[in-house]
Amino acid sequence: MSARPFQLMQLDHVVLRVRDTAAMIAFYCDVLGCTIERRQDPIGLVQLRAGASLIDLVDVDGKIGRMGGAAPGEEGRNMDHLCLRAEPFDRAAIVAHLDAHGVRIGDFGSRYGAEGEGPSQYLFDPEGNLVELKGPPDEVPIDTQASGAAT
Repeated sequence: MSARPFQLMQLDHVVLRVRDTAAMIAFYCDVLGCTIERRQDPIGLVQLRAGASLIDLVDVDGKIGRMGGAAPGEEGRNMDHLCLRAEPFDRAAIVAHLDAHGVRIGDFGSRYGAEGEGPSQYLFDPEGNLVELKGPPDEVPIDTQASGAAT
């Protein structure tokens, strides 16, 4: 068996098939701080910059989106969740910001990610996709029982 001719470096991008592109752009840009990197309206694609990665929004009624079948909804999703590394991670400030924008907030807990175990806040985008904001790894694990979260 020969050696693999490449090494994986990081997550490059995630693609979300969406029903309401404008609402999703507003959420990911205005609430979470992404910026529009590039638009390809003829094929129904908007690429958002999220740090070193991209979040691609594909309109389910666009050229690319139609290839994926039915739109995401209550009976099915296109993914489990996406995780965005956030720093600084001040949970009270994060929750206050999300509340101010009317974002549905999910569980908080200590979860394992690319950099190790650390604080994690779940939330939902306008189309019900689960998004995780992940803080830096803990030197001492946080007490998830005090927060009422299940990991």
